Amino acid sequence: MAEQEEEEHDTTEETIAPSLPPSRVKRIMKLDKEVNKVNAEALFLVSCCTELFLEFLAEESARVAVEKKRRTVKLDHLRVAVKRHRPTSDFLLESLPVASEPDADRPKAAERNRGRASEKPVPAGTRRIDDFFHKDS
Repeated sequence: MAEQEEEEHDTTEETIAPSLPPSRVKRIMKLDKEVNKVNAEALFLVSCCTELFLEFLAEESARVAVEKKRRTVKLDHLRVAVKRHRPTSDFLLESLPVASEPDADRPKAAERNRGRASEKPVPAGTRRIDDFFHKDS
C-alpha cells in the first residue's frame, strides 16, 4: 500500500520553472557591487520569489481597482495596494512615482517620446531603467 502511494506521488510531481528570464534576473542581481557570482539555486529562488511578489502586487492592485469600480489598474491603485501592506510600503513606496495630474495637461505619447532626448541627463554612474531592458548593440 505504501509503495502505491509513493509511486503516485512520484508521478504527480511537477517541475517549477520561473517565467522571468534567468539571464535578466542574474544581470539585475549582479548590479549590486557586492555580488560577484550567482549560484543557480539562488537565481532560481530569487526568480520564484520575485514572481510571487509581483503576483501579490498585481492581485492587490486589481482588488483596489475593483473597489474603486475601475477596469484598468493604474499607478494610483498600485500605490494604495503598497500602502495597505506595511512590509511592502516600508521599502517600495518611496520608489514609486507620485501620482500624475489629470490627463488634460499631459502631452501625447508621441510628444513624450520625442522629448526624451532633451530630458536632463542622469547622474554619473547611473543609468535609466529603460536602458537596462533594451538589448545592447
